[in-house]
Amino acid sequence: LLAVPVRAPVPVPVPERRQEEAVRALARRLLGPRAASAVALSVDGRLAAGGPDAYRLLSPPGAAVAVAVTGSSGVAAAAGLYRYLRDFCGCHLSWAGEQLRLPEPLPRVPAEIRAATPNRYRYYQNVCTQSYSYAWWDWARWEREIDWMALSGINLALAFLGQELVWQRVYLSLGLNQSEIDAYFTGPAFLAWNRLGNLHGWAGPLPRSWHLKQLYLQYRVVERMRSLGMITVLPAFAGHVPQGVLRVFPRVNATRLGGWSHFDCTYSCPYLLDPEDPMFQVIGTLFLKELIKEFGTDHIYSADTFNEMSPLSSDPAYLSRVSNAVFRSMTGADPEALWLMQGWLFQHQPDFWQPAQVRALLHGVPLGRMIVLDLFAESKPVYPWTESFYGQPFIWCMLHNFGGNHGLFGTVESINRGPFEARRFPNSTMVGTGLAPEGIEQNDVVYELMNELGWRHEPLDLPSWVSRYAQRRYGAANAAASSAWRLLLRSAYNCTGVCVNHNRSPLVRRPSLHMDTQLWYNASDVYEAWRLLLSAGAALGSSLTYRYDLVDVTRQAVQQLVADYYLSIRGAFQSRALPELLTAGGVLVYDLLPELDSLLSSHRLFLLGRWLESARAAATSDREAELYEMNARNQLTLWGPSGNILDYANKQLGGLVLDYYGVRWSLFVSLLVESLNSGSPFHQEQFNQAVFQVERGFIYNKKRYPTAPVGDTLEISRKLFLKYYP
Repeated sequence: LLAVPVRAPVPVPVPERRQEEAVRALARRLLGPRAASAVALSVDGRLAAGGPDAYRLLSPPGAAVAVAVTGSSGVAAAAGLYRYLRDFCGCHLSWAGEQLRLPEPLPRVPAEIRAATPNRYRYYQNVCTQSYSYAWWDWARWEREIDWMALSGINLALAFLGQELVWQRVYLSLGLNQSEIDAYFTGPAFLAWNRLGNLHGWAGPLPRSWHLKQLYLQYRVVERMRSLGMITVLPAFAGHVPQGVLRVFPRVNATRLGGWSHFDCTYSCPYLLDPEDPMFQVIGTLFLKELIKEFGTDHIYSADTFNEMSPLSSDPAYLSRVSNAVFRSMTGADPEALWLMQGWLFQHQPDFWQPAQVRALLHGVPLGRMIVLDLFAESKPVYPWTESFYGQPFIWCMLHNFGGNHGLFGTVESINRGPFEARRFPNSTMVGTGLAPEGIEQNDVVYELMNELGWRHEPLDLPSWVSRYAQRRYGAANAAASSAWRLLLRSAYNCTGVCVNHNRSPLVRRPSLHMDTQLWYNASDVYEAWRLLLSAGAALGSSLTYRYDLVDVTRQAVQQLVADYYLSIRGAFQSRALPELLTAGGVLVYDLLPELDSLLSSHRLFLLGRWLESARAAATSDREAELYEMNARNQLTLWGPSGNILDYANKQLGGLVLDYYGVRWSLFVSLLVESLNSGSPFHQEQFNQAVFQVERGFIYNKKRYPTAPVGDTLEISRKLFLKYYP
């Protein structure tokens, strides 16, 4: 098998002057005009010498500027700027906050530094991130994210906003009526799975104002991404259609697939067009032409036909026809089209996707005209058992997070080693690295590491790296903080084997007598890291990132304690020890969970009110606000009308712990006590029916939650420590 290079289409180049202006504007937003004027930023495509991105740092002799940063693109220049800020100024930027205390004067670079990435692409996003994290974002939040992307060196990203308005135009032009379209689109918090063909109608319909706001947001997002030299990936047609298409075209050849993930056909069972039906090309090409007319194109398109859905047939010829039909619908609108496909399906349903089926799907597209995202490569890579995706180019991705859950987690040894092993694989077709989390704004350290690895040619020394990370993150060297981070690195952040970061702690799951409390690390390491980090409070307490991490590590320690109390509750019930049950249950329900809620409520980024109010802020009427808030609450909890994917997207937020998880635990303990008192058995199914009313009640309780933090994080963490440190 010969490694086939990706036949990358050539997007209309953004002039270097425009990229320079964009990266200079980024520097002014980040550093302020005075500091930004001491850094000379320029873009010169010749620096890449026809290969992947590169940058150069130097301090011109006698010049007024401290450093001159030149990149082969705007993204490369931004990555070079962050390298200077990180390695020479000791600065740090992350979702949790920034540490930008610049030395005065700015340091000079002692000798010229040149860096070139080994990867053509540094990819970012997951189709699901659009709903788990971005659902309610405004332009200000998108602008911050795109700045972070550029500074992280990311040059390939999804641009999915506003597509429903374009789809609506297409469906109306085909003869569908508005009620059929409204019955198809889901609500905003579930659009990711509507686009994947998994769901229709749930938590909708989409108001007209939503379409317009998303359209105008997309204009700004694609303009900013492109101005920095990023390649935007637009959505394409995967073959799923609304039921209304069958009314308008009664002779169309479409088949209804099965339900998805505990949803029945009320909200699932999509219609998939036969790849040979002429309407497949008509609809797919019409949509993409309309989309390109609206937003322009960089010639790379995303489509996923069988995301967690079983194909109608395992016949290789059928699978090749499907992928070929999807690709032809792209090239019908754009002859230079390149298909970017998530490779999640291959490892999610390995019994179906045997080598013959994988090869058939991939070879329905000319070699080099598809890029596969090896989405979960840090734990379950697909490239080794598919001979490097049978010749199609692929991107080695770190998925890391499911559902946007909170919880310290990482596979640092795997991601420090994996991309380099993939590049050395025989006849490797690897063309990049990527971040593909389902949800963001958690575990900053893992994403900082992965972004840095995207520019490296060999692994890092992780213990040394994490010590420098702690110093940059807090703006000062601190032995206790550094020791805490080395402990976390070797424990919670170093899951080995097949690791799935889906928080299954009893804290965030519906209580039962059969809950999983296993950890992949020594709990004592997190407790000791908590002690160390708390001991640094006097020195680091003014750091916003320190306060975030103190909440996060304390939260993890409390999550472990909840599991211990659960085991005590279960043991007391099974041994019919009522006093012990009352003690353990009372401490959990009436002290530990309320204290955790107070801790989370002390930090802006751990507030339920922030998520709910951002949903309401996207509305243009009270009715829309209620719809959006229902979407936001349902996603965190029931995930569907009847707990279809219950607690999948669990979060640990101030307000949610007390009024949702805490109430569930209170009911559970009460029923166990009642069972012992009455001598009657505990029936899980009866509890499930009762607790469902609690869960559903939370979604519709109309309670408004604070959007500003309350209380002092250090004091609350210290109080918890004095009470509960094992």
